Amino acid sequence: MNSISIIIAIYNRRDELFELLNSLSRQTDKDFEVIIVDDGSLIDLRPTVDLFSESLTIEFFRKDNSGPGLSRNYGARRAKNDWLVFVDSDVIVENDYIHNIKKNLESSNCDAFGGADKAHKGFNLMQKAISYSMTSVFTTGGVRGSKKSVTKFQPRSFNMGVRKSAFEKVGGFSEMRIGEDPDLSMTLWENGFTTEFFDNIGVYHKRRVDFGKFSKQVYQFGCARPILNQRHPNYVKISFAFPSLFMIGYILGFIEYFVLGKGFILAVYGLYTFLVFFHALYQTKNISIASMAIISTYIQMFSYGYGFLKSWFLLNILRMKPEEAFPRHFHKN
Repeated sequence: MNSISIIIAIYNRRDELFELLNSLSRQTDKDFEVIIVDDGSLIDLRPTVDLFSESLTIEFFRKDNSGPGLSRNYGARRAKNDWLVFVDSDVIVENDYIHNIKKNLESSNCDAFGGADKAHKGFNLMQKAISYSMTSVFTTGGVRGSKKSVTKFQPRSFNMGVRKSAFEKVGGFSEMRIGEDPDLSMTLWENGFTTEFFDNIGVYHKRRVDFGKFSKQVYQFGCARPILNQRHPNYVKISFAFPSLFMIGYILGFIEYFVLGKGFILAVYGLYTFLVFFHALYQTKNISIASMAIISTYIQMFSYGYGFLKSWFLLNILRMKPEEAFPRHFHKN
């Protein structure tokens, strides 16, 4: 029997929590429990939870702030069911989300799974542009949004299911605060467990609502990747360095133009920009979103690329320990 516990670690996001719980209350399959772990919020989330006490089987816990990974572990220890499904507090799920998870599990022997994230029609234009850049074949290779792009899938905590027995065997999420979800996926692989991508359980993920916050977020992702490479050397890919190479190439393009008087490299970037715009236009059918997608794509590539390069230099050239180089990337003990 594939019984499911939905686990939500949350800090402050009251309005987002209401939207998520509202979407869970509309599920066609009602047989699941919801565990909410308030990670030391500065506002009272209990009234929002109480609104759904009759429509959902729901448990609410409040604890001191420690970060999302340890809060998810806290919720997992209190889960009653066989499968733990982690969703971020800023997502909305479709009405058949639980039904489709169970249907997939009937025909799968995986120990963990994940699904895509996408933009809801109600999201604003900037959110849709950011969603495009995070799932596009021209940035992430499309691995976050398409089964066709997946070889060995790393589930992410915005939409991630793990068999409780496997989760407990590997000790749950590690002390990492950023990058804790691919860290868990690779730890599962190293212990002989398998992961799978389910293409019909996509969630609507709000992400960041402005370019400044988005830049900071992907910068942190970039910093986390060399740490993950050290922890899991068997799963290092050259593609992880692509945003850094993209950033360096762009700088070299301006040097080539102003020093040598040639514009070949910048012409390549012009072609890339052209492809991003028309691909985004084809995907979204909106010229405003396509225009903003160019900005979000360059922000993603430069911010992630700079974070990756900085982290790689600190860890591999200066030989700093990850906890010393990026103390905010690790949970409080």
